[in-house]
Amino acid sequence: MGLGAATAFNFKGFDIVAKSSPKASEKINDLVEWNVHFFSSDTKKYPFHRDATYKPDASKFPKDPLKTYLSHLDKEGIGRGVVVQPEPYGDDHSLLLDCLEKEPSRLRGTSLFYPKDSLAPMKLASLVRAHPEIVATRFHAHRGKESYLDSFADSGVRALWKQAVDLDIIIELHIGPNYARQVRKAIEAFPGCKVLIDHFAEPHMGDAVEFAHVLALAELPNVYMKFSGLGHFADDSPDYTSARPFTRQVLQAFGPDKMVMGGVSLNTIDVHMKDYSEEEKSKVTGKNILKLLSWN
Repeated sequence: MGLGAATAFNFKGFDIVAKSSPKASEKINDLVEWNVHFFSSDTKKYPFHRDATYKPDASKFPKDPLKTYLSHLDKEGIGRGVVVQPEPYGDDHSLLLDCLEKEPSRLRGTSLFYPKDSLAPMKLASLVRAHPEIVATRFHAHRGKESYLDSFADSGVRALWKQAVDLDIIIELHIGPNYARQVRKAIEAFPGCKVLIDHFAEPHMGDAVEFAHVLALAELPNVYMKFSGLGHFADDSPDYTSARPFTRQVLQAFGPDKMVMGGVSLNTIDVHMKDYSEEEKSKVTGKNILKLLSWN
């Protein structure tokens, strides 16, 4: 289900059943996923950023990704989603904001800014104050993607990180294992910060010693791991049972209180958490996010 750093909804190969979005009067269930990227084929209205790290083929995407995504949520029986700003749009959040405005009860969003941009902290503050549905900002750093930052000790990174803490939003990290030690120092420099690590920290992009430092981040308060990106290192979809020895170790380190679901099916969660209670699974499939975001 994953494509690149998160799930991109062009839906080739998916059997999407169109259903209407729940009415405002209906209770939205407590199932939440945090992973999807929105792309639109309308590049005139939503052009790719001049500094984009990559530019996908827009013809593969729907003109209205929101409609397609809501159909996906309805089909899977998932109440809500957190939409992640994709890299090709850079710090232009126009598409994301247009979609969030249409579904304020079901959707929240993650922002993206360039740490080397001295105005990035100010831009983040302006965005969040104008659009409180933006609940996080994302940093990218792993082997093969060093263009955003040189180190998590960089002044630009720390300024943007501090702004996120001051705004009380989540710091979302798409990192590889080789950045875990740097990230730990940044977390410790800002007590109280809330951190979400994407895609199991891309374990295939590091070695065992580096990943041990990822697992050690579970010792810190308010550090969560996203249960996503299994398809980045396992090929037995849809449930990636071959990865169970790995996910078992991560679950043991972080525990069900510090894991959130992203880009995997509810059945995949059942497969990888078969030794856990239904209540523990419910934390991973939504309750942790709802609590973290104070999302009623």
